[in-house]
Amino acid sequence: MAPTAVRLSRNVMGRLRLASQGLAASGPATVAGPGSAVPGSAEDVVRWMTAMQAQDLQSSLWAVGVRHPGLGLGDVRSALDAGLIVRSWPMRGTLHLVAPEDLGWMLDLTAERLTRSIAARHRELAISWADIEASRDVALARIAAGGPVSRADLFKEFDAAGQATAGQRGIHILGTLCRHGWLVQGPLAGNQQLLVAFDEWIPVSRRLERAEAVAEFLLRYIRSHGPATVRDFAWWTQIPLTEARAALEAIRSQVVEVEFGGVGYWMSPETAALLDSGVPGARSVLLLPGFDEFVLGYQDRSLVLAPEHFDSIVPGGNGVFKKTVVAAGQVVGTWAREGTGRAAAVVPELFDGIPPLGPAARAALAKAARRYEAFLAR
Repeated sequence: MAPTAVRLSRNVMGRLRLASQGLAASGPATVAGPGSAVPGSAEDVVRWMTAMQAQDLQSSLWAVGVRHPGLGLGDVRSALDAGLIVRSWPMRGTLHLVAPEDLGWMLDLTAERLTRSIAARHRELAISWADIEASRDVALARIAAGGPVSRADLFKEFDAAGQATAGQRGIHILGTLCRHGWLVQGPLAGNQQLLVAFDEWIPVSRRLERAEAVAEFLLRYIRSHGPATVRDFAWWTQIPLTEARAALEAIRSQVVEVEFGGVGYWMSPETAALLDSGVPGARSVLLLPGFDEFVLGYQDRSLVLAPEHFDSIVPGGNGVFKKTVVAAGQVVGTWAREGTGRAAAVVPELFDGIPPLGPAARAALAKAARRYEAFLAR
């Protein structure tokens, strides 16, 4: 365990996560090591984060933008259109943004285990491997003839070929085709993504041996999400805990452990060094999107979100995470954008029991709102 000059608390641990995730004022430049620079593009942000939750497309665009003040909405959309960022199901059966060269080896690690976990559901939907292969041939033929295709139009092709898409059958077929590296979501058409052939959209993919891949995955997760536990990583990726622990032994010399609340948390040496040089974010107020990695990137979210407030960001446990207000590394409320045009405004709603924001925090909140509006306008 590394000794620290700063007394650890939930706030300090949350602020360390802000720094690792590029959400503190100093951003990734602080935690990426000597000679590094704050990511200069949307793809740099995604590559730094390793993978970013993206089942809600609009939220994921702001998740990238909030991590770099120079980015606008158009920059992130352009990166998706150019294939510099890709959106697929690399793990947990959940859409994420990843760097294109990483998607192949991530799928190699995770697809088989997920396929086994949903086998019963596929039997209920009468999806056999022969159905998957037939659907693959239909999809690739349609794309070869007509280029990128919308989900709705592709499902019409499936239906015409005798592969019914009703009752979630279509999305399960599509997810399987993407997990096995035949299709991937490509350029935007309005607020939807078109589907393209994986090998054409991602011509160069890294390939790693399994043990090497798990070790890299864990190292990059710790650097971008730390302080975090090995259990957090195993949950995040659905990689077996035994493999995650073996990977930790392989990278132990490159990470630092601190103990908090009787639990060992891992982070990069650069993040750990902030405990001596000064942990940023003590006066920060952030407006994060729904489904952001700051909340969803961990099995145990209690470091940054008090358990009594969890239902406030996922009402009724419906799986839809609200946008969050984060002050000094802690989730303190939710927010929404109300109105249109110049009348639009960010409206925060603090959790019950959270004291009103003081003048400095209100000023920081106003600054965060202006930054969000500027992102939408660019």
